[in-house]
Amino acid sequence: MNKLEALKVFTAAVGKDDLVVCCNGMIGRELYTTQDRPSNFYMIGSMGLGLSIGLGLSLAQPRKRIFVLDGDGNVLMGMNALASVGSERPANLVHVVLDNRSHASTGGQRTISGDVKLESVASAVGYRATHRADSVESFEASLRVALVQPGPVMVLALVDGGTVKGIGRVAETPQELASRFAAEARR
Repeated sequence: MNKLEALKVFTAAVGKDDLVVCCNGMIGRELYTTQDRPSNFYMIGSMGLGLSIGLGLSLAQPRKRIFVLDGDGNVLMGMNALASVGSERPANLVHVVLDNRSHASTGGQRTISGDVKLESVASAVGYRATHRADSVESFEASLRVALVQPGPVMVLALVDGGTVKGIGRVAETPQELASRFAAEARR
């Protein structure tokens, strides 16, 4: 499946009251372009930190469902956050990883996610459930199951490499993004 197909499935699964922390790079830009909303928080220039922020948010907002939308490069950069999530075990955290086995934002260099199964690492550190999807249909099914399981849950979707043509950049400043997101998180 390509990333736009995966993002369509992802955004359909996110409820109107759910909060989304999105990794930096192309995935953030693609989500921003395809379905921006005030309850999406985009990491800008902070590779590997989306899951750490999502963990803190899930602990501070236990009554809200928190999605972290990540890429394989970001997960590999912030591998320590997987262990922290596994230790804290927030029931409201859904970690969605779009794995294209490359660093799309910096030229498509290969990552090691083809050799290191990120969902296996998540399971080993204490995630309550993990799922791996390689098609639109299996990604939809995996998300449906994940949404009724206590977290933390990881849903890893294998997506095609490359970047989507015509994707813009996040227009708001980090301060503007933080302000609008904070207002949504308090609701």
